[in-house]
Amino acid sequence: MGQIDLGFGAPGAERRVWTVAGLLASLREGLEREYFDVWIEGEVSNCKQAPSRHIYFTLKDGQAQLRAVMFSQQARYLKFKLGDGAQVRVRGRVSIYEARGDLQCYVEHIEPLGRGELQAAFEHLKQKLAAEGLFAPERKRALPRLPRRIGIITSPRGAAVADMVRILRRRFPSLDLLLYPVAVQGAAAAGEIAAALDYFAAQPEGAAHHVDLLIAGRGGGSLEDLWAFNEEVVARALARCPIPTISAVGHETDFTIADFVADLRAPTPSAAAELAVRPRAEFAREQGDMRRRLEHAMRYRLLQRRHRLQDLARHRAFDALRQKIGRRGQRTDELAQRAQAALGRRLERLRRQTESLAARMQRRDPRAVLAAARGALQAREQTLVKVWEAGQTRRRQQLERWAAVLGERNPLGILARGYALVYDGEGRLATDPAAIAAGEALRVRLAKGWMEAERKRSGR
Repeated sequence: MGQIDLGFGAPGAERRVWTVAGLLASLREGLEREYFDVWIEGEVSNCKQAPSRHIYFTLKDGQAQLRAVMFSQQARYLKFKLGDGAQVRVRGRVSIYEARGDLQCYVEHIEPLGRGELQAAFEHLKQKLAAEGLFAPERKRALPRLPRRIGIITSPRGAAVADMVRILRRRFPSLDLLLYPVAVQGAAAAGEIAAALDYFAAQPEGAAHHVDLLIAGRGGGSLEDLWAFNEEVVARALARCPIPTISAVGHETDFTIADFVADLRAPTPSAAAELAVRPRAEFAREQGDMRRRLEHAMRYRLLQRRHRLQDLARHRAFDALRQKIGRRGQRTDELAQRAQAALGRRLERLRRQTESLAARMQRRDPRAVLAAARGALQAREQTLVKVWEAGQTRRRQQLERWAAVLGERNPLGILARGYALVYDGEGRLATDPAAIAAGEALRVRLAKGWMEAERKRSGR
């Protein structure tokens, strides 16, 4: 049997002394290494939420108790209201809170034992949303008879999406399908589903991702697996979505909050695809039935009208009307004949008048008048030309006589016969030799140019 060391060593041995903080720190490190990820079951007591939204409580069973804390970062993912008396299973790490020396569990995740707490959370949210009118039948919208594009919000890897696509393609091959992949379970699932609903709701009509119908759902699973569709954020996203929605979650016996808010609940994803689009053959049969009913109704209505017309046609009033119409027709024929004869006579008179006017016009043919006027103008023109030419001849002869006279009287002509013109120094024509001083420069104009001269002496 081994010995237990109580800290009392042999005489003279070195004794190890701990500080309180050091000892607690050492114990904390050992505990966190050994119990860093544990699951603990127990009953909740002394549960309270601080203003920081941290949740403090005690886990206990019939023999012991353990303090626990769940910080706000993890507490916001709780799917139910934690309270005293709840039987829960928690996951976290065990450590020591050194300020008080308390053994404490730092909780990361809490789930209720059994379905009681989840069911209570489900009923609480259901009553809250029902009071707000989110489940009211009057706010449900009818699904489109033949949607052109359908949006599917689900996991891209589940069997549910494969079943829906297969059924929709078989029923209507030309239908457009848009898949928005989301997580359908886990802490982030509800937020992704709500974001997908808001994305389709924001697409304007005519956009590439605008859809006429939305299917949101997943295959079967436990209550915990389906819990994302019981979240309030998903319910409110469904309520504000302007597009008709089908909730297709789990199996036929599964009900979620999304089923109550959506415009239509489908028991399974496959059933949702069948409810979304009827087969093309069914549309063809319906159109054929409607066409046959319409043709039958039209034939029946035409037959009724024909019988009614025949009955009316046999009435005496119609016979009198026919006779009256016949007499009026005969009168019309007579008037037409008289009008035709009168018109013929009128046309004959107009023809004779036209022939008379043509003869008169021929006699007064403007072309003949114009030809005569043209001849007169040409004769007049020739006369004027002759007069003008005679006048030109006379003027030419007169100019020639004047030119001869001017030639005879031209001073230059006189100079050519030996005469000269003498100018004094100031350029005046000299006519008297006495007026010119001796030695004065003179200019002499001859027939063929000028000559400079000087008076040598004065004298007569």
